[in-house]
Amino acid sequence: MTDGQAQLRSITSAALLVEFAVGRGLGTADLLRHTGIRERELMDSTTEITLAQELALMRNVVAGVGDEPGMGLMAGLLCHPPSLGVLGFALMSCPTVRDAVDLALRYADLSFTVARHHLVVTGDDVSVVRDDSGVPAEVRRFAVERDVAAIWTIQQDVMPLRPPITRVAVAFPPHPVYEMFGAMLGVEEVVYNAQRSVLTGPSSIQYLPLPQANTATARFYEQQCADLLQRRKRRQGVSGRVRQLLIARGGIADQSRIAAELDISVRTLRRRLADEGTTFRELSSETVGLLAEEFLVAGMTVEQSALRLGYASVSAFTSAFRAWKGQSPGQFARENRGRVATRGA
Repeated sequence: MTDGQAQLRSITSAALLVEFAVGRGLGTADLLRHTGIRERELMDSTTEITLAQELALMRNVVAGVGDEPGMGLMAGLLCHPPSLGVLGFALMSCPTVRDAVDLALRYADLSFTVARHHLVVTGDDVSVVRDDSGVPAEVRRFAVERDVAAIWTIQQDVMPLRPPITRVAVAFPPHPVYEMFGAMLGVEEVVYNAQRSVLTGPSSIQYLPLPQANTATARFYEQQCADLLQRRKRRQGVSGRVRQLLIARGGIADQSRIAAELDISVRTLRRRLADEGTTFRELSSETVGLLAEEFLVAGMTVEQSALRLGYASVSAFTSAFRAWKGQSPGQFARENRGRVATRGA
């Protein structure tokens, strides 16, 4: 990963996490609580969220399904190349395995992983080494498992033969589920309690051709990856700082005050937000809506929430909330608090 937890990511990875957890009996509203992700956004593949939001969702998933060995492996099996969008199509079009690996590492910010990876070639071995230092400890095992299973699943789709993985090292104690998964991968050796998680195979695998190789198509989709990454970085710029300032002020701040905080003119602020595909009004409305949900779920009354968010009347707040959520704030609070009580019973 590159720019920390504020970086933008596709909603697809989050949607697959929700699909996995719902399949194990969890409610969508519980999974999305305190993430800032709205349920309707899960159905829109063009939606983008931050890494921090995805990690918050992952915490909810782990808390709900239980942090048992193997849960992340099952979640990773849901990942397939088309879920990666343009990156998935680029991977499938690469000439060789090495080309695909290099592409995946170069555009890792467009993938599912929440960690950093790098390639190491030593003699007859080639290894993908994982750096989990930026992943919160409470979701680290789940994240490692999901990524390992996702890599295996995507390789199976891209290259229809079992990848010759000779060694897997994981930073966790031994468990039968790892032995079982290792056997499924055809792994010759599994090492536990390692300092870092590592996948190792023969260096000759790098030169294996991929069945759907097409240099022109691969070049086209790689350019799409580069363009998408650049657009995300631009959107992450001024609009990300505006969101942070609005949240810090409880959603109550006018455009001139935010522009002053950024040491730019209102006109420049408008122009830069337009360049990033948004407006101050959209960002303000989005932030206030998310804060309203947080306040109500946390136990504030409708009146307290309206006052905290600077509304002149409860009726004005209620009308705005209906526009965001399609229901009254009172109904939203009752339903969500009910789920909290049920889960804690």
